[in-house]
Parts: sequence; C-alpha cells; structure tokens
Amino acid sequence: MKITKANSIVGLIVVLMIAAPLSVCAQRKKKESGDVFASGLKLREAEFYFTEGEKFFILEDFAKALLYYQRALEITPDNATIHYKIAEVLSRSNKQEDLLKASFSIESALKLEKKNKYFYLLAANIYGSLTKFDKAAWAYETLIDEVEGTEEYLYELAAVYQYANKFDEAVKTYNRAENALGVSEVSSVQKMRILIEQGKLKEGIAEGEKLISTYPGEERYIMAFGEILSQKGHRNEAIKYLEKFTHENKDSGNALMLLAGMYRDNKQEEKARPLLLKLFEDNTIEVSSKIIILASYNTELSQNRAKKISDPDKENFALLLFEKLSRESSTHPNVHIIGGDLYLATGKNREAVKQYVQAVQSGDVNYEVWQNLLYLEVQLEQFDDVIKHADQALELFPNQGMLHYFHGFAHLRKRHYDEAVFSLEQAKKLTRSDPNFMSDISNMLGDAYNSMKVYDKSDKAYDEALTLNPNNNTALNNYSYYLALRKTNLEKAEKMSALLTKNEPENPTFLDTYAWVLFTREKYKDAKKVIERAISTGKANATHFEHYGDILFKLGDVNAAVQQWEKARGMNANSEILNKKIANRKMYE
Repeated sequence: MKITKANSIVGLIVVLMIAAPLSVCAQRKKKESGDVFASGLKLREAEFYFTEGEKFFILEDFAKALLYYQRALEITPDNATIHYKIAEVLSRSNKQEDLLKASFSIESALKLEKKNKYFYLLAANIYGSLTKFDKAAWAYETLIDEVEGTEEYLYELAAVYQYANKFDEAVKTYNRAENALGVSEVSSVQKMRILIEQGKLKEGIAEGEKLISTYPGEERYIMAFGEILSQKGHRNEAIKYLEKFTHENKDSGNALMLLAGMYRDNKQEEKARPLLLKLFEDNTIEVSSKIIILASYNTELSQNRAKKISDPDKENFALLLFEKLSRESSTHPNVHIIGGDLYLATGKNREAVKQYVQAVQSGDVNYEVWQNLLYLEVQLEQFDDVIKHADQALELFPNQGMLHYFHGFAHLRKRHYDEAVFSLEQAKKLTRSDPNFMSDISNMLGDAYNSMKVYDKSDKAYDEALTLNPNNNTALNNYSYYLALRKTNLEKAEKMSALLTKNEPENPTFLDTYAWVLFTREKYKDAKKVIERAISTGKANATHFEHYGDILFKLGDVNAAVQQWEKARGMNANSEILNKKIANRKMYE
C-alpha cells in the first residue's frame, strides 16, 4: 500500500498521542492490580478508532470525530489525550450542554495528566465560554505553577480577572507579569485603564509615565497613554503629555494628529487648525488617521445641518482638508467615501455624487455608500444613473430591499412600467418590518399598474398602501384622482380626497384633486369653493386654472370659464383640447 503524506501525519499523531500513553497506562494498571490493562488486540482497536477520529477531525467532520474518540475512550478510559480530544470537539459547540460536557472531559484529562500545557489552555477557554471565570483563573494559575516557562499566560490570567470584575487581582497579576517578563505595553496600558477607571488617577498616570520612560520616544505608547486619559475624562492631562512629547519629538506625526483631534474635542479649534493644515500635507501620516479627523468634522456638520445651523467657516475648512487629502490619495476608496459624506453634509449634492461614484469605482465599499449615491441621484433626478448603479449594487447586495426600491422608482419615473413592477415587488418581499416604507412601495405599485391599465392590481396596491398607512397622502391623492378619471367608485374617491385636504389643507395639488373628484360627482358648487382655495395659496399651476374654468363652465359662467382657460394657456399649458375650449367656448370631455 502506498503511504501518503496525510497517512504519515496521522500515523505520527497516533504514535505520539496514543501508543505511549496507552503503554504507560497499561504498565501502571499492571503494577497496581496485577491485571493486564488491555490486550494487544484491544490496543490496536483503540488506536484504529483514535486514528479515524483524527482523520475526521482534520476534515472538520466533528460529529464523526467525536463518535470515534468516544469508541476509543470506551476501550482506554484512562487515556488523558482522548479525554482532551473529546473536550476539544465539544468546545467548538455553542450549546451550553456541550460546553458542560467539554468541561467534564477536560477535567478528566487534567486528573490523568497535570503537566500538559494545552490541557490547561483548553480548560481555561471552556470555562471562559461558560463564564466560569473563577475556574478559568484556576486553570491559568495551575498551568503557571505546574508547567515551567508558562509565565506569558499571566496576561491571559489578568484578562480573566478583568472579565470577572476582580480588578485588584488583575493589577496584581499584571505586576507579576511585569516582574517575570519586564515592562510591556500590555501590562502598563491595562493597568493604566483599570486604575483610572477606579478613580486612582495618580497611580494610573504613574503607570503611563513608567511605560513612557522605559521606552522614550516610542510614539504608540504616548498615544495609548493619551487616549486612555482622554477616554476616562482627563483630556487636559492627556493634552499636556502629548504637547510635551511632540515638542521633544518633532517628527511624531501620528501623535500630533491625536493632539489636534484632542484640541478639537476640547473646543480649541484655533490650536487644531494650524496643526491639521500641516499634517494633511505630510504623506508619512496614515491616511486612516486623516480620515478619522474628517469624519469628526462630518459628524459636526451633519448635526448642524439637522439643526439648520450654518457654519460656512467650518465647512470650508473641512473641505480644504479633504482637497489636500484627495490630492495625496486619489485612489483610496475611503477617501472618496468621506469626501462624499462631507459634500452631502454641506449640501453640495452634485459633488457628493462624484465622490461616491469614484468610491464605488475604486474598490469594494459598504452598502451605505451605494445607498447614499442612489439617494442623491434620485434627488437630482438622474434616473439613468440610478438604474445603472442600482444594477451594480444589486450584484453585491441582492437582498437589500432599498436597492430594489431605488431601481423600481427610477424605472417608474422613466415609464418602464414592467421593470418598475418587478423591482418594486422584490422590494416589497424584502421589506416587511417598516409599514410606512411598505406603504410607499405599494403606492408606487399602484401608480405603475394604473399606467399599465391593470386597474384591479392598481386598486389592490393602493388599498394595501392605505391599510399600512391610512394617512399616506400620496396614495390618497393618486388613488382618488385616478378613480375620478375612470369615474369609478367616486364615493370612495371623495372620502379619500376629503381626508387628504384635512391632512394638508394648504396643499394646492391635494385641493385640486379634491375639487376634481367633486367635479366628477357633479358637485360643482363645492368643487368651486375647493379650487378657489387651491388658487388662493398662490402656488396654483396651469392645471388648477384649467380645472377652475371647467367648473365655472358647468356652473354656466362661460365668460369666466374662458378667462381661466386663457390663464392656463398663458402658463404654457398649450394643449389641443385647451385651445379648442377657448376657441369654441365650450367643454370637451
């Protein structure tokens, strides 16, 4: 039989992990009881099961691996390695029951073998998953006591004490690690964090100073120290240390960037800006650090816009920084993303679109970037671009209902009704948690089906829209208006249009719809009152004046009707029917 590399590896594992332990166990058992521990046949059978278990473990078929390990254990119940392997398989589960079984198996392994580092590490991991932090700490403590050269695990032990909220024990353990292994970033930073959280500012600062003095000129240590102080509410102290360090280390660009950020957080914009102008021209500083600064400006500007606060000075400075960054890193997608965000926050939508387009062309970007791009293109009525970019986005995020919505909306505006219906139906399937959004989708489906003259589906879609949101004014308007045009279900149309004008009594479009429904129901006097309200808003268009003329004609005032039709024509409503009305002084259906 040809021996493959895989067979050789498994064979070596068996030799190391089964044969020797089984022999030792057999000799021990023989000494103690005088009985033979297991026959040669049984040992070979156990080795076979273990070997099969290892094969399936390597193949990540853990259910089968567990089965074979358990069969091996039935034959050799005192084999520590098999107990360990069973625990290792069970520890991969998220089920509490399996983790408990894993803890029993690793405890059995440790009873049989007290000097194996990996047994203790697995035990600590299992206890941590069970949130039994006391036992996890015991596993690390015992490991360090029993196995020589394992002091490095003092860091893990200290972390366990932190998880268990035993902060004094954690500090003591970090001190032990420091005594054994020397001053390190891990121990000093964690001690700083714990002590400052405990309100022991003096001791925390002393830890930071010790780290900095041990590694003078090491930029990341002063930055870690400063960030912890700032996060814990001691920004002024952080600024002092950073100012001192950057004065002594002129080329510490990242520390200067952190200092500039803290100046901004401290409302010291006058100190931050000169630094930032210089730093944004320094190509040795990480692009990500510059993006973080711009993101902080973007947050402020977005909040200002939401509150309708104008700050042109801050807007111009942020955009100046962005221009400097974009010249340096024009191919970095995140640069274009933050650029798009900044332009969006400052109301420069066309510039924002350009940046988002460059971002999606530069590389993989997250879903929010596509959503922002499509939203802006819809606002700018760039519907061909909406369709193109929605197609691209859907290849990456096919289950995002909003992308299907944008796709359908653009097709609807382009009068591609079949495509609009398909996309909007997809959006509807994928968006069931937001009733208002669902209502908007159903309303648009109503519009699309109405344009296709599939009136039963149109009415059904509008009814769904109003079931989800009875005050969806767009649905109330469109549904009632189209029913009036079709002269169908006019009583329902009147109720809907009346509710519409109750919701928005000064909206000329909604008032016109209500007037037209009343006109269709031959309630001409009521219609006249409503259309006059629409015109009195000062926002009437040609359609409103034409409808006013139609109503006046039905009331028998032909001269006044012609005057209103002429006003409509004077507003560029130059339709053939309107011209005939004026020329012949009569209505045409």
